[in-house]
Amino acid sequence: TGAPEQCHCMEWLPGLCFLSHISITLFMDLQAVLPCELYPVEFRNLLKWYAKEFKDTLLQEPPAWFKPYLFCKLGFQVPFFPIATYAFLKGSFHTMMTLIPLFSTFLFEDFSKASDLRLHERLTPVSVYAPYLLIPFILLIFMLQRDKKKKMRETTTGPG
Repeated sequence: TGAPEQCHCMEWLPGLCFLSHISITLFMDLQAVLPCELYPVEFRNLLKWYAKEFKDTLLQEPPAWFKPYLFCKLGFQVPFFPIATYAFLKGSFHTMMTLIPLFSTFLFEDFSKASDLRLHERLTPVSVYAPYLLIPFILLIFMLQRDKKKKMRETTTGPG
């Protein structure tokens, strides 16, 4: 009985990833582009604490490219993720591409002008964002294996 339970958990993990991403986007990320009056002081303080504690330079002082990126999240991801969560629970879906510009900024951007971030300080925000890359990647592998097993069954027993 252990294998089906493990499989079942793997199916719910990306759904939880979508749900957590919705709240993080709405309550944290979008503070960089929406009027501060929309957010209670607790959320503003949480963002300040997070950005300072985890050295998230994208949210401390958003670069010029990051604000349009956040507007895209507002216009596309925020409406899409509830649909993706539902679709995933009914079928499947994955997203990973939006993290590429974030990781490349933290890992390869020249911060020497603005601050003196050491490697471990660059890796801290990467570790915060990493689950949103790894969970969809795990889902992708899971889906590919499931499809492969399904095709093998159909080849052996016929469709249906």
